[in-house]
Amino acid sequence: MSRDGEQVIFIVENDKMHFRNRKLLQTLTVAVLLAYTILLVYQSFSTGVISHENIELHPNDEKIKSFRQRLQRHLSRDQLGDSDHLQNLENPATISPNLSPGEVTQVTMRPFTTSLNDLFISVKTTKHFHKERLPIILKTWFQLAKDVTWFFTDTNDEEFHKMTNGHMINTNCSSSHSRKALCCKMSVEFDTFIETDKKWFCHFDDDNYVNIPRLVDFLSDYNPREDWYLGKPSIQAPLEIINKDKSSQKVKFWFATGGAGFCLSKALALKMMPVASGGKFISTGEKIRLPDDVTMGYIIEHLLKKPLTVVDQFHSHLEPMKFIRRDMLKDQISFSYSKNKEEWNVVKIEGFDAKYDTNRFLSLHCFLFPETRFCPR
Repeated sequence: MSRDGEQVIFIVENDKMHFRNRKLLQTLTVAVLLAYTILLVYQSFSTGVISHENIELHPNDEKIKSFRQRLQRHLSRDQLGDSDHLQNLENPATISPNLSPGEVTQVTMRPFTTSLNDLFISVKTTKHFHKERLPIILKTWFQLAKDVTWFFTDTNDEEFHKMTNGHMINTNCSSSHSRKALCCKMSVEFDTFIETDKKWFCHFDDDNYVNIPRLVDFLSDYNPREDWYLGKPSIQAPLEIINKDKSSQKVKFWFATGGAGFCLSKALALKMMPVASGGKFISTGEKIRLPDDVTMGYIIEHLLKKPLTVVDQFHSHLEPMKFIRRDMLKDQISFSYSKNKEEWNVVKIEGFDAKYDTNRFLSLHCFLFPETRFCPR
């Protein structure tokens, strides 16, 4: 073979070798990049994310402050030594027992959230007060909670059924103010709530004004998966009655007055079902011969051994409304009114003429929500 032929063969073979080397190099490069990518993904999951859906790494945001405040509230309720309550803390397993206080701030809990749609608000009324008391509620705070507020009455009323967007329920209970009639309505309220997916049952009377945004904000501090009975007593000491089922044993318990309103968590309501649902609330009230709000306290505090958490921001007509300071009105949850002889027990607030706004709910609403259309500019 000539020299030229040998040179051609050499060049061809050399080109083939370079091609194979380039192919091998490309394959190795792709393999290295793939391995590096897998390594980065693995590191991001193993070091950057804690494997729990409710944990985030935000060492400098407001959630640290929220967590500290929430933890402090639990400690202030003397629950630190109670293992059951500690287990109810939101995702307790995510906090390492070996962390020092300074290290705890490196991880924060995503707290449970409460929105308006988590509430079931019931208003107890009667046919005698439909025209007298309901219009002011429908004009004011009901507008802020139309979809979650229900009226429980004792008759069919097509006019107010339409005005409440179909949220008026005829309990078929007596229209009297007797113990049994009151327990009957509360029984229907409770059973209706149980059938919903709502997290909170909040009861009010038809002479209450409810500060809806404050109520939602307030309940955000409490976990509906824990047992909560939130309200305000109207007496200075626990009620004492004779329990006829146990050899005339004396029973003491607190109860939240229904005239100021109260709220129950879903967890607590579910525990009440064996003695309160399906009409059992009425029979329990008849057994102790006491009205609805007292029966509620008896079931929760005495039978279930769950304490009432006193909330000063609930107010009934049994207390003087005028003593609620103007600068504290926005922080209150419920208000009421009554007429004692010639004097009205109402919130002291400027606004509409007293002849037009006797219970002061219009003026109160405009003070809290001045952007409302009917409020003076």
